This record gives sequence, C-alpha cells and structure tokens, in this order.
Amino acid sequence: MERITGARTRRTVLAGASVLALATALAACGGGSTEPAAGGGSAAAGGGGGDTITVGFSQVGAESGWRAANTKSIQDTLTEENGFQLSFSDAQQKQENQIQALRSYIAQGVDVIAFSPVVETGWDAVLEEAKAAEIPVVLTDRAVDTADESLYVSFIGSDFVLEGERAGTWVSETLGTEPINVVELQGTTGSAPANDRKSGFESAIADNPNVTVVASQTGNFTRSEGRTVMEGFLQSQDDIDVVYAHNDDMGLGAIEAIEAAGLVPGEDIKIVTIDAVKDGMQALADGKISYIVECNPLLGPDLAEIIKSVVAGEEVEKRIVVEDQEFDQEAAIEALPTREY
Repeated sequence: MERITGARTRRTVLAGASVLALATALAACGGGSTEPAAGGGSAAAGGGGGDTITVGFSQVGAESGWRAANTKSIQDTLTEENGFQLSFSDAQQKQENQIQALRSYIAQGVDVIAFSPVVETGWDAVLEEAKAAEIPVVLTDRAVDTADESLYVSFIGSDFVLEGERAGTWVSETLGTEPINVVELQGTTGSAPANDRKSGFESAIADNPNVTVVASQTGNFTRSEGRTVMEGFLQSQDDIDVVYAHNDDMGLGAIEAIEAAGLVPGEDIKIVTIDAVKDGMQALADGKISYIVECNPLLGPDLAEIIKSVVAGEEVEKRIVVEDQEFDQEAAIEALPTREY
C-alpha cells in the first residue's frame, strides 16, 4: 500500500500561486456526465493565458459534505477563465464507473487525467492505457496501491495514517485514563482513507490497555449508513464509551442514533471524527462531538498548479501532503465564523 509519509507539506493555497477567489456559481457535485463543466469566474491559480488545458476529472461520488466541498473547489478552479476545459464525472462510489470515465477521457485525448480513486487496488490496467496514450495522471485525495509509480505523476492529499494516529492519540491520552470501549465507523471498504485511518488509530492506541475497540463496521462515509451502523452497535454492545468515525458525516449519523436511543452524545458517549466540515464543526461547538481531526478538501488550487506544471513539462513533486489541523470545542467555536467548508 502506498504511503505518503515524508512528503513535503503545504497549505492548500501555495505561496507560488496567484490569489484565488473561489466562485460560487457552480453546483457542488456533478452527475454522471463527462461533458465539460461550465466555466466559473475566478482568477487563475498560477495565472491565465496560453492554450486551454483539457482535463478529465473523475470524482468518487457525493457521499459527504467533505466530498461536496472538494468537488466545488475543483470545479470552481478548473474553469475556462482560468485556462481549463474540465470534463467532470461522478462515479457514484463504483470503481467500474470510474474506470469507464477514465477510458472515456483517454479516448477524448485530454491533456491530463485527475481522479480520486474509489478504492486503492485494481487500477493498473487503465493507468497503463493512459500511460500508453501519453496522458499524465494526477491522483487527488486518495492514493492507489501499485508497484509501478510511473503510472501517475503526482499525488495531492492528506496523510490519512497521521489523521488516524491523531484521533487515536487524543482518545488514548484524554479518555483512556480508565478502561473504555470504542466502536469504529469505518469508511468505504478498500479505500485508502478507510484503510489508513483504521491502521493509524490502532497504532496510536496499541500501548494503552485501557482502550478497547469492541466493534468496527463500514458506514461508507455516509450519514445515513453511519446512523444505521450505530443503531446496530447500540443494540449489540452492552457498553459503549466512544465512537471513532472515519468522517464527520458518519459521526453525525451516530449522533442521530444516540439521541434516538435516549442518550446524550458528548456526555453518555464521546464522539471523535475526521474531516472538520461545517456540520461537524457545529456539532463540535455544540458539544455533541468531542474532537475532530481536519482533512482539508480544498484541493482545487493545488491541482490547478500541478496540472499547469505537468503540461509545461516541469517536474512536480511525487507526493504532496496538505496541512491539516485538529479541533476541540473551543477551537471549533473560534473557527466556525470564517470556515470555508
């Protein structure tokens, strides 16, 4: 499995990029179309001018508030005004849809393909096709598991293992001073964030005998499935002290289930999540969530810069790790008024 440790960390808006004012006219998540997205109205990241760069982007889906913010950042940045012609597709959480979209982009002869892989494995064949067509591929948000790293030119996203470690460290040090039972709401089975956030959390709690994960099940990163799985946990487990959710939306679903069971989230059961989207941050500010590790979704400006560098024949970093923060209730209250996502 590819890991992104040791890579250079940067803010979402890079120092070398021009000032970017994200437009708000585009819808957050597209449908299943691979037609060019409409242009927005923002200044180009890295500047405009020159020939239009054609980009095919395949998104995982529209499963969460994080994904909506990620999609919007990309669509608002890769606009005609900024020098791009974007073909966007929504894979609806299905790898076969994503592979079909990538092959469509190859047939179209786009300049660059970018995508956020649904799962880590099973990409070599289509990536070999892109390589044979001399179309560079950029991975966003999620990595792929391949022995041939020449199949893509760069990865931009967060360190999911570190996110899990941060969540686990907080649970271990803050709540694990006495025996506690943890239930885990995993992300989509086989996806990089689910695999890495699980392993990172397990590593962080490994030396604390007070912390026990008593149940772990996928909620597919969605609020509805997070609620359903949490309802099952409440019925099957006699004692739950902490919920560790791989994203905010599943944590918010867990809140609904806990409240429906007549319990108080944040008091009877502590909740720790990853993402830090507005809904999650509001729940943290309200005391229903206890701690959030950020995963920054605003990758559009970095992606634009990378694409322009690749098309210009410039060398780009193989792994680019976005800087993320951590939030307790006080920090969430302070951050919410100016929160972009």
